[in-house]
Amino acid sequence: MRPIVIVVLTWLACSLVSCGSGSKKQRSMDQETKLRIETSAGDIVVKLYNETPQHRDNFIKLAEDGTYEGTLFHRVIKDFMIQAGDPESKNAPKGKMLGAGDVGYTIPAEFVYPKYFHKRGALSAARQGDNVNPQKASSGCQFYIVTGKVYSDSTLLGMEQQMGQLRLNNAFNALAQKHMKEIYQLRKAGNQEGLMDLQDTLIAQAEAEVAKMPEFRFTPEQVKAYTTVGGTPHLDNEYTVFGEVVEGMDVVDKIQQTKTDKNDRPEQDIVIKKVEVLD
Repeated sequence: MRPIVIVVLTWLACSLVSCGSGSKKQRSMDQETKLRIETSAGDIVVKLYNETPQHRDNFIKLAEDGTYEGTLFHRVIKDFMIQAGDPESKNAPKGKMLGAGDVGYTIPAEFVYPKYFHKRGALSAARQGDNVNPQKASSGCQFYIVTGKVYSDSTLLGMEQQMGQLRLNNAFNALAQKHMKEIYQLRKAGNQEGLMDLQDTLIAQAEAEVAKMPEFRFTPEQVKAYTTVGGTPHLDNEYTVFGEVVEGMDVVDKIQQTKTDKNDRPEQDIVIKKVEVLD
């Protein structure tokens, strides 16, 4: 699952019904829901954001259905994140490659950016990569908790400058996807001049699109978080952040320190015993 997660193999749109609007208890939109993730390494308490209702309701439903019971934190990378929620990780033998399990649906992205971003302790949804998932739809079950690292002001400034090139690359790739048939035909014919002309045209169109966008800048809240507690800023606006840890970051840190194999799976299984909705 790279660069962070490849999880869902099914392309069903997730409605509020399929994603948990049928939760056992009705909850007020002005109240934040908290859940306790009981693990073999200790307890982690998270709160879910009401501004991401489909992710919130789905997480509550899976918790109440017992979907997470017995699953593992199957991918752990120090100073980055700890990932869990793969149904196939239950009772998985040592050495088994994990991370491709799913529950048969995805959830539409619910970006609330820049209000919610990948600061330390952020609870976010895993997903397939952009090449097969351009809409950035989330996994129906896999999630990760950010540990990250602390950045200097100068590093964040450099990242802001890099965003311009990233936007240009993304715009160019999106345009190229729309011209794949033409690109294929030019390649098949060995028409290098035609390919170069098309490339120049697409670059010009991409530059025109990017020029219309406001210049990228981290918000003061992001700068403060990333230069003090830390996080993973390059994931912002790419994966849905739908909650955060409110208790138990010491447990998260304990998990991220665990020894892992070549596939980033902890050598000693870290099991989710239960996820409980707190009243």
